[in-house]
Amino acid sequence: MSNIVIGIEGLVGAGKTTICRNLINKIPNTILLNGGNLYRTVVASIIKNGKSLEDLVKNAKLLDIKKLMDILKVEIKIENNETIFYVDGKRADEEFIQSKEISIAVSSLGGRANEKSLYLFAKELIDNLKEKYNVIISGRDLMKIYPECDYHIFVTADLDERVKRKASQYGNENLEEIKKNILKRDKLQEEAGYYDLSDITKVVDVTDCKTAEESTNKVLSCIDLKKVTVLTN
Repeated sequence: MSNIVIGIEGLVGAGKTTICRNLINKIPNTILLNGGNLYRTVVASIIKNGKSLEDLVKNAKLLDIKKLMDILKVEIKIENNETIFYVDGKRADEEFIQSKEISIAVSSLGGRANEKSLYLFAKELIDNLKEKYNVIISGRDLMKIYPECDYHIFVTADLDERVKRKASQYGNENLEEIKKNILKRDKLQEEAGYYDLSDITKVVDVTDCKTAEESTNKVLSCIDLKKVTVLTN
């Protein structure tokens, strides 16, 4: 029985990252490759070094994300069955790379920057990880990056529920501002083609799930358990 690759994408605020982190505790010998955080780490580092989002978007076609990754000395390490990113020897600031500022920047650049060499690098990385582990990939454009995915799952939830979840994440009660931010990111992601579905995509709506555990189990039910032994509570 060979290891499998599960690609998980989703709408902004649907809870994709939490679901992925829960899944690595349910599927033995599994690694989470957080591709979205790799992209965020690169973009956050550029912005921290003084580049404005306006300049980045204006010159997006000149930005080679993989080349920037090398210049910035971005390293990938595995800690607690999850990929963690370091920049020049220092762990990436999780709070900053998940901030609204970086979220908008990444959505604005997605599909506009030169991502070809990054995609090739990611595919090689996934192939290498698959030799030892089951691999969950969290990110965008996954079927272009790794068409050999055994499963491709797209997590959705209605807008009001996504606003509520983002408000909980940011500790921000300004729901209108959060809704505006989500709609802006949705539009940018859609324009970049990141919400396109493939022939194997399974769409999972988690709107009615009351807990992250329920959402995780709903996603897990889409995976053929005969292909991999799953840990149960």
